[in-house]
Parts: sequence; structure tokens; C-alpha cells
Amino acid sequence: MSSKPTDSSGISFTALYTGAVWHRNGLSDNSLVTPQGQWLYTLMSPFEAASKTLAGGNLKTFLLQRHLIIDHLIEKRISQHGVNQVLEIACGLSPRGLHLRQRHPNLHMVEADLPDMAARKASRLASTGHLGASHQVTPVDILADDGEHALEAVMDRVLKEGPVIVVTEGLTNYFSLPVITTFWRRLATALSKRPGSYYLFDSYLMPEQPLIKGGIHLLSKVLGGMTQSQVSFHFDNDQQVMQHLQGLGFSQTQVHNPRDYYTVLPIPQSRNNPLVRVVETGFPGSASDIPS
Repeated sequence: MSSKPTDSSGISFTALYTGAVWHRNGLSDNSLVTPQGQWLYTLMSPFEAASKTLAGGNLKTFLLQRHLIIDHLIEKRISQHGVNQVLEIACGLSPRGLHLRQRHPNLHMVEADLPDMAARKASRLASTGHLGASHQVTPVDILADDGEHALEAVMDRVLKEGPVIVVTEGLTNYFSLPVITTFWRRLATALSKRPGSYYLFDSYLMPEQPLIKGGIHLLSKVLGGMTQSQVSFHFDNDQQVMQHLQGLGFSQTQVHNPRDYYTVLPIPQSRNNPLVRVVETGFPGSASDIPS
């Protein structure tokens, strides 16, 4: 995305690869497979193998870790706290909406992305009969200050009353911290009006090891060029994440490290401390709504 994106051609490149990773690991649906994604998966395989050997983890590992942990946390919010609607922003080719609706037929699912990607996703879902009143796809531009694609307008238009789980997976690190902070602050304001609502997103920490840090800087420049965006690593540690979100108005934040889920979920393991984190932040509706 550019600073004021008008289409999804940039980040769509990485969305295609991510979609292929999910499919190759049994997490996606055939309706969401693309030839471009499969080609990118094959192209990236040698680099992923080298990264796994040298650094103890690779992009594919982090993609699977974050995806499965986010799904796990959504399931807890639905089953333990009764949240019955999910809004996934920057949905790309994510299979999450399909799987959630299969497991929870009464769930209100909304997928949102920039107009081009939203149209592509809606077409694929419509061809298999998955779209309807309880499963929608809509355009959104998280950087728009007003208009029908602005965050607040989309939420007012597509969501029912009551709490909601908002998800952005693979989005926040494509923006500088000041830019994404504006989105987070607006989202905090919107969710504060819906007690019991939570926001889930992934964030990557900058590693301490010089060799890995150098490789990460190089990768960020390459991804930034491909996606016409500013790939950024916003935080050095979990405490910085929590302090930043608290300063934006979120009242409850928990940072999830994948290594804490190695014996809980079937996720791949990193040799060193994982670089990816899943952040769960929001507004408890009651004392029992605080994450455990």
C-alpha cells in the first residue's frame, strides 16, 4: 500500500504468497488458490529453506504461527465470551471467514480489503455460494479520513450492535509506526463504544542478533519495494507493545509469544525466540472477559 492507497496491487503480491502457504499446509480452501501464489511459493522455497537453516525460522514459519494462534484466540472469544461477529480487515485470500462460518453457522462474518482485493475475494466466495447476509465482503481503506471506505463508515454499515472481534493479519508492519498508530487510535475509539470487543493483530519484533537483524533489514527493503510500502518493525519487546496500545486508549492488552503455544497448537517451532507476536487488545465487557 502507498501512503494513500487506491488499489491493492502492492500488498496483493504478498497476499498471494501467504494464501499459497496456507493452502500448502492444509489451512485454506481450493477456491482461494491462485496460480500466481503457487508460483511464488515455489520461487520462495530455496530462500525459506536457507533462512530456516541460518536463522532458525523463516517467513513461512511465522505465517503459520500467527495464523493458527489468531484462530485459536478467536475461537476462545466466540466460545467463552459469546462474541458473534468478526471483521477481518486486509482479508486478502484468508480462509478464516470460510472456516469460522463452517464451525459457527450463526456467526456474522465480514471480510474487508482495498477495493481491488475485496472484489477479487468476493468473486471467489460468490462462485462457491459462500456469500450471503451473514458472510459479506466489503471495501475498506484504513487510511481514509472519511467517505464510504473509511473505517468508521464501514463498521457502522456492516456490523450489528454489540461486541466484535476485529482482525488484521499481515497488515501493520507495512506502515510506519506513526501511520499505523493513527489507525489503531481510531479503532480504539470505535471499539470502546462496543464493550466486550477485541482487536487481534500480528507484529514483528526486531531481533537482537546482528546477523539476523541485518537480514531482516534487507528483507524489509525488498518487501517494501515489491509492495510500494514502508515495511517497519515497530517494537523491540513485548512491553513496548503493551505500553504503546495503552497510550492509545485500549484498556486490556496481552502479547502472545508462539513458543507458549508449542504444546497447545500444531504450529511450527522456531529454533530461537520467535520474531512474530500476536497481540490481543480491547475492552472487556466484564471482569470475566479479561484474557486468560
